[in-house]
Amino acid sequence: MARRSAPAIPRYKRPARKRSWPARIFLLLLKLVLAFVLLSLLWVLAYRFVNPPITATMMSDVLAGRGATREWMAIERIDRDMVRAAIAAEDSKFCRHDGFDLEAIEDAMQSNASGGRIRGGSTISQQTAKNAFLWQGGGYFRKGLEAWFTLLIEQLWGKQRIMEVYLNVAETGIGTYGVNAGSQRYYGHDASAMTRQEAARIAAILPLPKKRGAVAPKGFTRRYGNSIAARIGVVARDGLDACVYQGITAPRDKAPPPSRTPRTLPGEEYESARPLPPVEEVVKELPPATNEPLEPVAAPVPDEETQPEPTAVDQQAVEPATAEEPASNAL
Repeated sequence: MARRSAPAIPRYKRPARKRSWPARIFLLLLKLVLAFVLLSLLWVLAYRFVNPPITATMMSDVLAGRGATREWMAIERIDRDMVRAAIAAEDSKFCRHDGFDLEAIEDAMQSNASGGRIRGGSTISQQTAKNAFLWQGGGYFRKGLEAWFTLLIEQLWGKQRIMEVYLNVAETGIGTYGVNAGSQRYYGHDASAMTRQEAARIAAILPLPKKRGAVAPKGFTRRYGNSIAARIGVVARDGLDACVYQGITAPRDKAPPPSRTPRTLPGEEYESARPLPPVEEVVKELPPATNEPLEPVAAPVPDEETQPEPTAVDQQAVEPATAEEPASNAL
């Protein structure tokens, strides 16, 4: 008869230890942060190759009934003066910083604290991060997110893509986004061929596109636009936009206006109106120098027949003063 085995004694299971509420909250926050980091990385990588279809600012205009007009234009087609105007107006150190201009931020804080004109210290990279991924407005939370996305686009996009996205998603008017749509709205043509003044005026309205106008601006907007137009030449001279065109064919600078055909002035057919011969030819025609002393030339003696007769005024001038009249009254 088979021997029956004794039933196995169940092992004692240690009851699972419940985590405290602070630990649960910490783990939950850690998972959320990791998920946000992963999703933001994927989001930024996607926008490196795919143009942003819509932004939070566009959506707010659509919900408000104003609509959103935008026509994407590649960076190599946008007029180079528009790129230079954006750099001159918003971020002169765009090609030299890594997303943040600490000196500009410090200057803006001091200016705002002293009660001067409110100014911002955000770079083009920061504004691109805000426009493409976040919403308008302030607050430390949004600023923190802006700094995070700025770091990502600087590392994953590069300057060329940052400028391209910036010029295509920046608000340029009520319900108008991008410099191409702005140029068509204000000037009736696209952004591939803009004058320096047109580019400067669009750059001047970027900080407050809903309040400033690019057509016939007045006051501060006009003065600011003229200042930007003057600084476009500085950006071109110092190559401050060089990082935008690395690896691509940059738009050619506008050719200077054609020279006018010199018109024929009256009198050019006469000898006196012709240009003088070179000095060398004149020297060759001179007689050779000699060491003989020059004869003195006597002064010409006027001919008595040709001299005019003295007038009564002349005779009175040479007559001596009489004793009756003081000498001081003589003519």
